[in-house]
Amino acid sequence: MKSARAGSRSQRREQLLHDPRHDSYKAKGKLPDPTRCPECGAVFQKGRWTWNGAPRGSVHEQPCPACQRIRDGYPAGYVSLAGDYLAGHREEILNIVRNCEAVEKAGHPLQRIIAIRDVEGGILVTTTDAHVARRIAEGVHDACKGSLALQYSKEQNLVRATWTR
Repeated sequence: MKSARAGSRSQRREQLLHDPRHDSYKAKGKLPDPTRCPECGAVFQKGRWTWNGAPRGSVHEQPCPACQRIRDGYPAGYVSLAGDYLAGHREEILNIVRNCEAVEKAGHPLQRIIAIRDVEGGILVTTTDAHVARRIAEGVHDACKGSLALQYSKEQNLVRATWTR
């Protein structure tokens, strides 16, 4: 019985070692505690980024992954909003988008909107994290109904959400 368990553990460990996902915006090693992002002011402390102010004294500075993605223009999430309903309720829907981001960003500094752009037939929202893109799409869908499609790319750590009504 033990050998069967040990085999499954080593198999899981091997799967983790050969994980096809690669995110060049995640730190390669542990950052020094505390590290402050000079662009947005987020602080990396005790293993995570927060909005808590950096303690007094010397602080290591390094841009956070969200600011790096914004600077590079390399989103992790795309939310496409389209349809006749969007045209008549544009400001209401954009308020939902911004409110969803505000809720996520308050607890997770790396989850932000990169841009909101008008595109042919609707609006494209790009985000720094796949989770906030999904949250925005689900927030619009919950409030306005319509149809929602989510496509995940595990290899690229990316989500594309399409909402129409």
